[in-house]
Amino acid sequence: MAAQLKEKAMCDICEVFNPDNQVVKVMKKKTLADDVVYDLAELFKTMGDPTRIKILYALKERELCVCDLSELLNMSSSAISHQLRVLRNNKLVKYRKEGRSVYYSLDDDHVMCLFGQGLEHVLEDK
Repeated sequence: MAAQLKEKAMCDICEVFNPDNQVVKVMKKKTLADDVVYDLAELFKTMGDPTRIKILYALKERELCVCDLSELLNMSSSAISHQLRVLRNNKLVKYRKEGRSVYYSLDDDHVMCLFGQGLEHVLEDK
């Protein structure tokens, strides 16, 4: 049994360490800068929360005020506002004020595409 587990664990790595130096050299030139990697990781981390996913999905359809989102997701306005602040700080949503109401929408088409691609990927085999 232990031998089978060890064999399974080893099947997903090269049996011999022999990197292609030319490929590595070319790829090193295409490596993302550390600050870009950090920002991208933060973006995906922000999108990794189920409540924020629900908010983004709702905003994909139309702009909504905090009250609408609160009712839709059955959460307090303060909890929704907190999640919207996180999304806003990461440039995923924007807002506009109209009278005493604040309306949120997706920040731009990139967010719509990113969300749409992720959703399509998840639904691919369902």
